[in-house]
Amino acid sequence: MTEYTTELQQFFLEIMMHNPECFVRVRNIYNAKNFTTKLQKTATLFAEYSDEYKTLPDKKQVELLTGLKLNELDESTKKDDYVNWFMDSFEEFTRKQELERAIIKGADLIEQGDFDPVEKLVKDAVQISLTKDMGTDYFADPETRLKAIKDNNGQLSTGWPNLDKQLYGGFNRGELEIFAGQSGSGKSLFLQNLAINFIEQGKNGIFLTLELSEELCCMRIDSMMTGIASKNIFKNLDDVALKVGMKGKKCGNLRVKYLAAQSTVNDISAYIRELQIQTDKKIDFICVDYLDLVMPNGVKVSPSDQFIKDKYVSEELRNLGKEFDIVVISASQLNRSSVEEVEFDHSHISGGISKINSSDNVFAIFTSRAMKEQGRYQLQLMKTRSSAGVGNKVDLAFDIDSLRITDDGLDSQDYTTNASTSAIMNSIKNKTTISEPDGEVGKPGKSGMNSKMNNLMNRIHNK
Repeated sequence: MTEYTTELQQFFLEIMMHNPECFVRVRNIYNAKNFTTKLQKTATLFAEYSDEYKTLPDKKQVELLTGLKLNELDESTKKDDYVNWFMDSFEEFTRKQELERAIIKGADLIEQGDFDPVEKLVKDAVQISLTKDMGTDYFADPETRLKAIKDNNGQLSTGWPNLDKQLYGGFNRGELEIFAGQSGSGKSLFLQNLAINFIEQGKNGIFLTLELSEELCCMRIDSMMTGIASKNIFKNLDDVALKVGMKGKKCGNLRVKYLAAQSTVNDISAYIRELQIQTDKKIDFICVDYLDLVMPNGVKVSPSDQFIKDKYVSEELRNLGKEFDIVVISASQLNRSSVEEVEFDHSHISGGISKINSSDNVFAIFTSRAMKEQGRYQLQLMKTRSSAGVGNKVDLAFDIDSLRITDDGLDSQDYTTNASTSAIMNSIKNKTTISEPDGEVGKPGKSGMNSKMNNLMNRIHNK
């Protein structure tokens, strides 16, 4: 490993003074504190002078203002190979210095019992890098650019074709998906069903519960996997064990893990990292049941300020998805104002719009007594960042015994509208049976209002 002596650090300053373009290119990671005590005054001058005058001081100014004599360099230091060496070396030097300082500061925080900020300090130092990705050249290769979007979109199918259709293929890695519903609407059931849909595609994942026990979650999943009603699981233990074992040979890996409520995203991150190390398996998704019970990292937020708490947590969960290249699915409560509603909007999300802004897709779960009797659930698409599905609805089938949620492949219908229309029609229909003039009973008769109307029309006609 390169030893960054005082002489080498001074050489960095000389290169930047001779070729100010080099300083501009490393400005985003430049920190005068990384230089030795002898050079810090000059390094600070470079930063302050460039901010004030948009250029660097010359050799004479540096000597007069700091007392340091910098050497003149020849034109060879402006060649590409020399510049590239400088960029790589300065990046490594900065990362090393920042990491050393983070470790020292982290040790002090650990001594004080403040653990949460330590991981962030070290992670920020390790991730220091120059801007090397220059973005997409729009006109360079349109065909390849469009094919990349097509290939990357819908990387994980939801297992529900009608929902996949609305999302242009499914969920993408690095995304945060939120299922919102009222208490008892089936938020956990949706996340558990999604976990099954994913592992049946051979994906590996985690169902992280902050509310239900691991045992209860697993028993629900047993019912979903085998089709055996939860109430009959213990009556058919051998059959359940056999079916689950057979399924396991064809599916990806699923871990069900309980974390205490008020756990942080750092706790979740540490668990994912440890699980991947111990099992040597890449995680493809994580279901967090649910977002409202997670606390932000290293930020003290009042429990009553749910808007701010959810903002931090949702942003951190989305960053978690980016860091591990996984799909993150979570759930959230709908607030009291949604209780009598059949059409949901952003105002019905508990905690406000902060979590919606940070998420990629938001789905409201709707069901009613009539729909439950029919074995139906409805998802209302409240936000879709990568598709045009906002405002659309997807109807899914629900088996009340096995708790399995499936897509029957039929086009989605608006069951709320149908139910409302049916109720209205039933209320205005006259189902009374009266005796006809000829004495026949049981045939539908005319209401009194219709009879009066007919008599009136006959009088007018006779006139």
